[in-house]
Amino acid sequence: MGADPVPTIQAQVRRQQRLDALCAATLRALSARREVHTRGPHWYAGDTALPSFAPHLHPQAVQVAKPLPLAFVAVPLDPDVAGRLPQRAAVWPQSRDTASLPDAATVTSFRGATDGIALRLRFSDAQLHRHLRPERAMARRVFDVLEQYRAESLVPAQWPGVRSNMSARFAAWSHAFVAARLHESAQGLLLLTVAHISRARVTAEPVDEALQDMLEATRFGLAPLIGHALAALRRCRHDQALYAQHALAIAQVVADLADSALQAADKAGKASPDENEEEDAWLQIWVDFEAGEENGFASALQARDAAQAQAHSYRVFSTRYDREVRVTELVRPAQLQELRSQLDLSVRTSGVSAARLARRLQAVLALPQIDGWESAQDSGYVDGRRLAQLVAKPDEHRVFRMPQRAPRADVALSLLLDCSGSMKQHMDKLAPMVDLLTRALDMAGVTTELLGYTTNTWNGGRLLRDWRRAGKPAQPGRLNELCHMVFKDSAQSWRRSKPGMAALLKADIFRECVDGEALRWAAERLRGQDAQRRILVVFSDGSPMDGATVLANDTHYLDRDLQHSARQLEREALIELCAVGLGLDLSAYFARSTVLDFENQTVAQALGDVLALLARSMHR
Repeated sequence: MGADPVPTIQAQVRRQQRLDALCAATLRALSARREVHTRGPHWYAGDTALPSFAPHLHPQAVQVAKPLPLAFVAVPLDPDVAGRLPQRAAVWPQSRDTASLPDAATVTSFRGATDGIALRLRFSDAQLHRHLRPERAMARRVFDVLEQYRAESLVPAQWPGVRSNMSARFAAWSHAFVAARLHESAQGLLLLTVAHISRARVTAEPVDEALQDMLEATRFGLAPLIGHALAALRRCRHDQALYAQHALAIAQVVADLADSALQAADKAGKASPDENEEEDAWLQIWVDFEAGEENGFASALQARDAAQAQAHSYRVFSTRYDREVRVTELVRPAQLQELRSQLDLSVRTSGVSAARLARRLQAVLALPQIDGWESAQDSGYVDGRRLAQLVAKPDEHRVFRMPQRAPRADVALSLLLDCSGSMKQHMDKLAPMVDLLTRALDMAGVTTELLGYTTNTWNGGRLLRDWRRAGKPAQPGRLNELCHMVFKDSAQSWRRSKPGMAALLKADIFRECVDGEALRWAAERLRGQDAQRRILVVFSDGSPMDGATVLANDTHYLDRDLQHSARQLEREALIELCAVGLGLDLSAYFARSTVLDFENQTVAQALGDVLALLARSMHR
């Protein structure tokens, strides 16, 4: 028998999104918090990202060799892999394992993590916990985990499945910890032992038999130091403030022991004296979940209470070189004609009928509206023109009228295309798809714009030089020249815009990208349209990237701005915002999104997925 076929990116993402949706529903039910929801791999209560509380609540930790499906933390790709997306920040689809779909064990891990978070939200007073937390970093982490165990120990007796799920999740994390050989250092073994004996004591569940021999010596050494406080934990678990006193005592002892272990390793030449390197080692052993201390791509997507302030601090060093241009001004007419011939050939070979696509779009986008009246009816509204007939013939009943309703697409729709360097590889299929979609929208009576965004140069250009001449002031903001391109505006028909859309095949217009500002630009144009519905569809293949801006500010400066811009539009509700990821899941940025996989999809199949996204947007 042959090997099972590798599932497509779409299948993986959709399966993961369904799993996330089920976990979110479970979390809302168990925690009694209706505002809890997911956005990509992150949990939110309203607009505030939830902390992850404890390391075993990360399903990623189930597998060490590569990331598993993950609902809480996104991870950056390896630089070699990221190199496949030139000049663009590469985002692994939800930081999830793309080798296989979630199996039963993975689903149980997700449920266990979800159940643990739900109990924490339900049984723990977050404000009291923050007030009681110690200052020292390691003591704070241990204190956080002990509070998580307290919440898990309060699971009602009528929820045996919840208890089983959480036990399975903790066991999976423990075995992954050992498989990664993190227990081979003194610090790692100390933390693993504390995690196991504390949870066993608080929840009254036994320590894993497979780990008992490994932990016994450390457990014996800890007994005289934390034994009294450990014994008191379960007795006080119903009183958070009293429980915290004993948890603080344990946390301080563990922090002291951890410091001693580091100092001993340093004297033996096994540890770096550099404080940052020591912190990185601790982060590997015991994940730091505290806001502002996380490293990696996750911090760009998990702005907590400071999200508003961070987003509003977005700055632009100068707009003097920015431009909004018709794309026909960037390409010679002769070259446009040649590119148009290539695009027409791709459209013909796609096998998609624009007229049929237009009918499907009208069915998705149109709403019933009054289109005249039908008179001489037996019921309905009294027809004033027939009142005289009613007086002359009292037995006449056909003096009413009914409105005639016809579907009409009173819609303005903008397609916003990411024109970064990595998008060139998708244009052989994306360009004919967009051309067909624009033509069909025009036939369906939908006001349509086709917009793109890139930069005038690579790596900052003149704006970067101006910043250097100004003495390189700190935190300058965006340091590149924006180029916002109009392929088709709302006043043009598809036929008149054909030459401009052919420019999608010109490779040298694709450079870097600043997504947040482009989103605001496209939304502002869309707000000016007179339509009942306004829809903005973004096509992109990753997170924002402008090398000069990232180097002069911070790695996630543009990511935060994109996330903030998307949330602002979604909250306004004046514009229906959707996103189409090309090979990547964009749900970390956009609430409504889908994924296209051009390696395994035809243009017709991709158009079907876009139509399905528009239909879901309409019925939300």
